[in-house]
Amino acid sequence: MRPIIATFIMSCFVFLTGCGQSERQGEVRRWMEPNGKLKVLSTTAMVNDLAKEVGGDLVDAHVLIIGELNPHSYQLVKGDDEKFNAADIIFFNGLNLEHGPSLKKTLYEKKNAYGLGDLIQNDYPSRILNVKNELDPHIWMDVSLFSEVIPHIVKAYKDKDPKNGPFYEERGRLLRERLGQAHAEVKEQLAQVRPEKRYLVTSHDAFNYFARAYLAEDREQKGLSWQVRFQAPEGLAPDSQLSAIDIKAIIDHMMKYQIHVLFPESNVSQDSIRKIVDAGSERGMKLHIARCPLYADAMGPPGSSGDTYVKMMVYNAKTIAKHLQASEADAEKQECP
Repeated sequence: MRPIIATFIMSCFVFLTGCGQSERQGEVRRWMEPNGKLKVLSTTAMVNDLAKEVGGDLVDAHVLIIGELNPHSYQLVKGDDEKFNAADIIFFNGLNLEHGPSLKKTLYEKKNAYGLGDLIQNDYPSRILNVKNELDPHIWMDVSLFSEVIPHIVKAYKDKDPKNGPFYEERGRLLRERLGQAHAEVKEQLAQVRPEKRYLVTSHDAFNYFARAYLAEDREQKGLSWQVRFQAPEGLAPDSQLSAIDIKAIIDHMMKYQIHVLFPESNVSQDSIRKIVDAGSERGMKLHIARCPLYADAMGPPGSSGDTYVKMMVYNAKTIAKHLQASEADAEKQECP
């Protein structure tokens, strides 16, 4: 009987996987069909969300790196070249986020591709972080900084579709207002946490901009002292191997600042933070992993608490604040916001 059940389960899995692939292929075909709208391709969901908001019903927007795929290491797959050829405008994060060789080469060869983070770096070089001699590409983690991509999205649309320029300008203005409100909400959420508890440890180095904008005190933001507010065992791209030295550094940091909770991320393995918990236990520390993963390099699926950029950032703020404010006794019982 067991082989029959196993075969049935495998058949269901293959069927559902095939259905999912067919559905995605159908979406791509519909996106490619000429309908008078601008065809916009964005590498990440966060960029795509802003591109859709500015373009409204005058654009058809599609995201290249879907679901929880890692944008740091994404390589072009069969069919991606057709998407690039069909796109009127291509938006990507830049700042070496998309550093898979085939994707990076294509992005910088396309004349209709806009590296939004690179453009921000040109406009505001002092606001871009350099971590261990690498540009930090996670600019969306500071809502006020990420909103600076909106004028560049508006300009790209106006250059391609000048007759509808006022439409794009107005939608860009309204979106900047909404992001300004979201920035204030995130800041207010974290301000409720006492400064001595406002320290964050996550799976990989994606929250530096978040720490500078929302965890640090005002006086810390002016220098580099905000950096103690955030640590992660893995680097800017979550693909490094942890050494005993890396683990010890995180444990020492958590002991120094009395940090007891580690936050997983929705699209990153928890292996590294589990190693931290085990190592902390050997040194007599009581550490735990938060039940609710944060959104970092990927937004949530449709219908989730992170299915738009603003919802993702507000969810992160509420989740972090809730866990940092909890007592040690109640920390492991915290529910997702």
